[in-house]
Amino acid sequence: MTNDSRTRTITAIAWCLAWGEKHNLNQDELSALHQMRQALQKGQVVPESIKSVVTQAQRLYGIPKDYTPKTLKDLEKDYQDLWNENTRIGLVYGGATKIKQYVFEAAKLNDIRGASALLDRINLDDLPGFFGEGKRSHRMRDWLDRNQFAELRKALIPELIIYSTGGSILAFCPAAFVHQLANAIEKRYTHETLTANSCAVGDTFRLLEFRFGLLQTPIENTLWLEQYKQKQTNPNPNPNPIIQAYFDQSNESDLEAKFWQRKNFNELVGKLANQFTHRRNGNVSPNAERQSRSYPPMFETHPYLQRDETDNRSAVAETNLPGTPSFSDALARKVIVGQRSKRDRLRQGWYNKNFGFRRLLQDYELWKPDNVRSWVSKFKLFLKNSGSKKEYYQALNQTLKPYKVTEAFSLREIGNVSTPSGFVGYIYADGNNMGGYLRQHIRTPEKYREFSKQVLDATQNSVYIALKKHLKPRQLNHLNDPDNAYRNGQWIYPFEIITIGGDDVLLIVPADKALDIAKTIGEEFEREILKLPESSESPGFRLNTPYDPEKVHRYQGETPSEYTSQCELSMSAGILITAENTPIYYAESLTSQLLKSAKKLAKELKRDYKYYGGTVDFLALKAVTMIASNIKDFREEGLTKGNLKFYASPYTLHELGGLLQTVEVLKNAKFPKSQLYQIRSLLERGKHTAILNYRYFRVRLQQGQTELKAAFEEAWCEPKDENNHGNLAPWMSIKPKESDTEAEKTIYETIWRDLVDLYPFLVEDDQTPANQGEQQEQEQGEGVKQ
Repeated sequence: MTNDSRTRTITAIAWCLAWGEKHNLNQDELSALHQMRQALQKGQVVPESIKSVVTQAQRLYGIPKDYTPKTLKDLEKDYQDLWNENTRIGLVYGGATKIKQYVFEAAKLNDIRGASALLDRINLDDLPGFFGEGKRSHRMRDWLDRNQFAELRKALIPELIIYSTGGSILAFCPAAFVHQLANAIEKRYTHETLTANSCAVGDTFRLLEFRFGLLQTPIENTLWLEQYKQKQTNPNPNPNPIIQAYFDQSNESDLEAKFWQRKNFNELVGKLANQFTHRRNGNVSPNAERQSRSYPPMFETHPYLQRDETDNRSAVAETNLPGTPSFSDALARKVIVGQRSKRDRLRQGWYNKNFGFRRLLQDYELWKPDNVRSWVSKFKLFLKNSGSKKEYYQALNQTLKPYKVTEAFSLREIGNVSTPSGFVGYIYADGNNMGGYLRQHIRTPEKYREFSKQVLDATQNSVYIALKKHLKPRQLNHLNDPDNAYRNGQWIYPFEIITIGGDDVLLIVPADKALDIAKTIGEEFEREILKLPESSESPGFRLNTPYDPEKVHRYQGETPSEYTSQCELSMSAGILITAENTPIYYAESLTSQLLKSAKKLAKELKRDYKYYGGTVDFLALKAVTMIASNIKDFREEGLTKGNLKFYASPYTLHELGGLLQTVEVLKNAKFPKSQLYQIRSLLERGKHTAILNYRYFRVRLQQGQTELKAAFEEAWCEPKDENNHGNLAPWMSIKPKESDTEAEKTIYETIWRDLVDLYPFLVEDDQTPANQGEQQEQEQGEGVKQ
């Protein structure tokens, strides 16, 4: 715990205690509170009138970390003053909900970009501005005054914020303003977006609860350690299943350790999370002061009115943009913010001309799009701070300055600079084991604050490092549509970051670099996390838990760099390579399915082999009609035959590296493209047919036989039985686990289909048409056939 974080938390708790449960303070009381805040920041003496509350807050955080009272009487005896402190302290949790429904409601990338930028600005700037933090604090404080939250504004200071990243906020609050702050959070989302869903809840707690979790009233009625152990010990014939489920949050076997993993600040956050879910689902709040929705958006649905491009709301104005589209107010906000975030100044005048109207209400505030900081501007700042600016722009010709490199305005521009052109890659990444780490190690408000910032910084840096390494500026060529032909010859940053929030990443890149970028993001995230300093209070993230790489990784060409010690946190990713004109909502849905598949593998490997590393799943979608239902059904019904699987996804990061190396070896061996596709078509004819055909084609290669044998056959396809010296290529044998039944057969899977799908995107095309190999799958080629 840093001194700054500790001081912020003590200041927040002392502020709430001193404010008490009153709605108003006189000028002298308010002045004393601000003097106390400044004194704590500078390490000076606090005013005598409120010194007692500062002492209480310092006393709470003076409790030793290893203090674990066996009984409540011990706690009362050791900390009588804290036990008797009855002033309540508020805690508020809230943020946006149903985010994908709002962001991907529109079909165009610019509208999606604008929706995401609006939410990011609310999460990262507006809500902290309520507390007087950030560049928008003055504007947000004025907004609170205009919206009947003037008393709330006076009660908020920056130190009250625990975290405000990843799309949600957690903050302290004086007890009297808990519901007002929750209402203000929900109203801000509605005011800015009109249609985005949000939810915020709050509750009040006693001082001791911030250290020892939820306590009953009176405290003596709380289930404590001795009673818990009596109810859950093995000799007990009837252990309480509710208590058992409540405390069994990890694989910890020691009952005392389980108890203390639960009885801490995490328990308070868990209560708020349950209330959040209850309210988000539309249920009436048990507190009579709040309705089920404080500020719900309301739009008429008259059937004869003209609709906007989403067909969800009535249009209110026609624009002078190409095609003269008509927008609703909600869609217009997404469009103009999307254009501002891309610095597309040529087409922004339409908003003031068509939507600069005022309603006939005196207290109505005209909505303004304001400036939005783009992800590219943040990426350029990273290049500058990391000292890699010169290296990144070295691909430009000498007459072109970096400031003339523009952002990609559309998916067509990203697809235009891909190899082959016309394809893009969607990457959706998410952190692994975050909940487990929170339960085991994050038990105080200051640790929540530190952890949220550490994860956000690691996520952003890993993305920026991957983009710097793999995506230099590229030049647009051969654009022929009237709305983008003028962009030919310009250099662009060839990526689109939809969002980076907490441990979530969603970005779009050229198809030929999608796998490399996803792999680097996963690897760099772990490196960034492991760079964080360790201390007695922060044990760090390194696990001295070895795993057996032969059991975890199917690729045995190289030994993983780290398998004796691991990072406790990692990332899984779903990658979809598809045509630039694939509907974004459809592409996002498939990418989410791939991410779930990758995370499922990560959970299984952690459970079975104690592997904590990252995983990926990918799919190359050359036609939208390839998948009629979902990816899981597509693979089970179309790519599985008995005990043969014609695919090998998902992969670990180490396996993905081996897969990319194998593609490189195929390229160097000049493996004929027609034969690549023919071997893929023969997989369905059975194991032996595929083996004979692969051997036939491999021995006929004029170069690269030795390299292909080492990089593919020996690295991927060695039999698992030590006494078997045969050759399975292109198959891999997957033996059933020890826990499976004996009737379970050995599964044979292959990476060949994945190799063929990736080949056009990872190898520079030759004179052979890209689809010629696929056409030849339908014909009789040379080779051994049964």
